[in-house]
Amino acid sequence: MARNKIYAGIDSDPQGGMNPTGNIIRDAWVFGLLPEEETCAGWAVQGIEALYDQVAKAWEPYAGIPSRLPPELRERHHRIYEEAVKQAKAKGWDPDGALRDEA
Repeated sequence: MARNKIYAGIDSDPQGGMNPTGNIIRDAWVFGLLPEEETCAGWAVQGIEALYDQVAKAWEPYAGIPSRLPPELRERHHRIYEEAVKQAKAKGWDPDGALRDEA
């Protein structure tokens, strides 16, 4: 994301939010750093970067591994990400295609 860009919001993301910015937002929901209704629409890069720092700190005790989360957070993580995958696929996101693009 370029420094002067404004984020459209995870719900308006053409990849269905299946990218690093979407992951930051979803993880912020998991840890209660943002309410799940917050899409970050209109946020500048600096706001997303600050949120990233908060999310990274929240993940530290769990080494970034969802299975290490306590049950409540693990269940929230599963629910949020399962719904995100379903919505992204409905918008045409192809996880296998995304992997091919990275190769």
